[in-house]
Amino acid sequence: MVPPPPGEESQTVILPPGWQSYLSPQGRRYYVNTTTNETTWERPSSFPGIPASPGSHRSSLPPINCVTFPHPDTMPEQQLLKPTEWSYCDYFWADKKDPQGNGTVAGFELLLQKQLKGKQMQKEMSEFIRERIKIEEDYAKNLAKLSQNSLASQEEGSLGEAWAQVKKSLADEAEVHLKFSAKLHSEVEKPLMNFRENFKKDMKKCDHHIADLRKQLASRYASVEKARKALTERQRDLEMKTQQLEIKLSNKTEEDIKKARRKSTQAGDDLMRCVDLYNQAQSKWFEEMVTTTLELERLEVERVEMIRQHLCQYTQLRHETDMFNQSTVEPVDQLLRKVDPAKDRELWVREHKTGSIRPVDMEI
Repeated sequence: MVPPPPGEESQTVILPPGWQSYLSPQGRRYYVNTTTNETTWERPSSFPGIPASPGSHRSSLPPINCVTFPHPDTMPEQQLLKPTEWSYCDYFWADKKDPQGNGTVAGFELLLQKQLKGKQMQKEMSEFIRERIKIEEDYAKNLAKLSQNSLASQEEGSLGEAWAQVKKSLADEAEVHLKFSAKLHSEVEKPLMNFRENFKKDMKKCDHHIADLRKQLASRYASVEKARKALTERQRDLEMKTQQLEIKLSNKTEEDIKKARRKSTQAGDDLMRCVDLYNQAQSKWFEEMVTTTLELERLEVERVEMIRQHLCQYTQLRHETDMFNQSTVEPVDQLLRKVDPAKDRELWVREHKTGSIRPVDMEI
């Protein structure tokens, strides 16, 4: 620890009585109160309490919905965490106005709603496949029943043999459709249902976690504002008593000033403690936001790819079952080959993104 170059501090800033300025070995300036041994990185104010930082040099904006974002004029432009990928972790930091009302919707809530919608789509797709299976089973049952019909059973000769073969072909076709329905159940419907259950479990891990952290952040911010108000009152009281001392000197007034000074200092310490707790809560929220949004992104890619694979399996089974009518599923195959989760995510993020500027620590 070394003193500053001679005259450097005195030429730019007048420090309150009892304060000295020094440089750390890393070259960062800090301040020491030689009476109380208090140290701080910020230049102290004329009154006890919080350090004074010029407003023009603030690196953060006043909190928006309890979240502190960087000041665009004093902080360098932030780089995206995952450039070129249109990742969830880069575009949902701010809140968005609720189109249904006057309130706002958190960026994370939009992502969560998308995932819940995806879960519902999985459920409806499973119901669709189940209905398809039922149709196949009923169709096979009706074909088998029709093959046992006695109509024209008395036809004789070669025509009679051909007619009998027509009826037998119905039974064979019924068997094909019955096998198709069984494969639909085991190779498409069942895997979809199993995946949906696992998807629901994964979603529960992050369902309310981020919301709870956001509530904690709001609570910490309320404490900061309360402490800030208390400090303002203490400093106003100290200033008033100081003015009284100038008018009327007495031991009582001097004692009042000492007491007011102690209360102002304590209020400043309380505010710095509250800000520190707020910044800790915001850092925790930030870390969990990055981790959870990346997990939601992974789940969405996994969901889309899994459904795409099993719809491909569905069309393959249709090919095997209905060889004479492959033209009906060929367009489906072509579209399934074009499924692109990354492109879908880019289009969705472009439309629904709430903000790419990430939060920063609150300043006093």
